[in-house]
Amino acid sequence: MRQARSRKRGLLARYLGYVGYFVGAGLISGAVVHHPLDPARYTLIAMYGVLVFLAATVLNEFVLARQRPTLPRAIAIMGASLLLSFGIGMLSGGLQHFEDFPTRAAVLIPAGMMLSFIAYVLKDEDTSWRRIFGLAGLAVLVTALISFAGLRQVAANLTEQPGSGGHGHSSGAEEPEEEHQPKAGDPTAGAPTPKATRSQSAKPGHADGPGH
Repeated sequence: MRQARSRKRGLLARYLGYVGYFVGAGLISGAVVHHPLDPARYTLIAMYGVLVFLAATVLNEFVLARQRPTLPRAIAIMGASLLLSFGIGMLSGGLQHFEDFPTRAAVLIPAGMMLSFIAYVLKDEDTSWRRIFGLAGLAVLVTALISFAGLRQVAANLTEQPGSGGHGHSSGAEEPEEEHQPKAGDPTAGAPTPKATRSQSAKPGHADGPGH
């Protein structure tokens, strides 16, 4: 019975740790992409995402781990997890909202690719940090550079197309143009227009004198 209960608790904890990674990365991805629209709001959302991601890291790497790491290793894991959360957020957010923010996403996608790779190597206990400068790191760097060049060209084409301007993230609707109504203090407000004067004078029965 005790083993069954511990397994149930372990399943719930693993589930929460697994979901925490994706929820935290999702919050960060949305905040990174939409940050210029409302810096204060999306900075707060990014902080929430970081807290969720770090909480999931603590749960997975410390609470559920069979062997707890040493203090230097724990600090390295937390720092790498923070970088990994932003790298994944930049990559996923840029891919998701590329058509909405093409110029910004063209930078976020390759940058997130490189940052997430570096953070993952630093976080992985079985991989040396020197692998960042190895063949795998070179492949990621070349892929990121090619992606940046290609996405930048696609972004330039998208921005030149009419009607491209995001997906409705605006501060408010455009106000209709005001009609040219006469002002109260305008001396010409009540004066008839020349057209109206001519039309009135052309009406029969309004002669100055009696008819001859």
